Amino acid sequence: MTHTADTEAVQAANTAFYEAMERGDFEEISTLWLDDGATPISCVHPGWPVLTGRGEVLRSYALIMANTEYIQFFLTDVKTSLTTDVAIVTCTENILSGGPAEDGAELGPLVGQLVVATNVFRRTPDGWKIWSHHGSPVLAESGDEDDEEPGT
Repeated sequence: MTHTADTEAVQAANTAFYEAMERGDFEEISTLWLDDGATPISCVHPGWPVLTGRGEVLRSYALIMANTEYIQFFLTDVKTSLTTDVAIVTCTENILSGGPAEDGAELGPLVGQLVVATNVFRRTPDGWKIWSHHGSPVLAESGDEDDEEPGT
């Protein structure tokens, strides 16, 4: 594959990950993660400890999907860099989500959240697979006024 084709394949795998999350498709999520039997995968959801190993990581997605009625990702600032067999995608996840409905409502209250994410992919015979995902909440907007020292 050419560098451009590899980049497009990594971006397609990254998009597939977020689309599977939006659909709540646990089976697809499972197929998108690296499963070579030798290399442990890892995941950090915002506010969670590091999860290591296929069992822990996939259980976390099952738990999230079971408790999220609606989730939508709008990805911004997407950047892809790759070497021969490893690729890194960084992005901002602009997330809109809702939990279980209460009091007969069709959907629970929607909440917006910004998360910066790093997704690491490895090339496999079956295509690019997620090796690691790390999401960190964005606690404050950055801007020119943030250039001052804290406490000044």
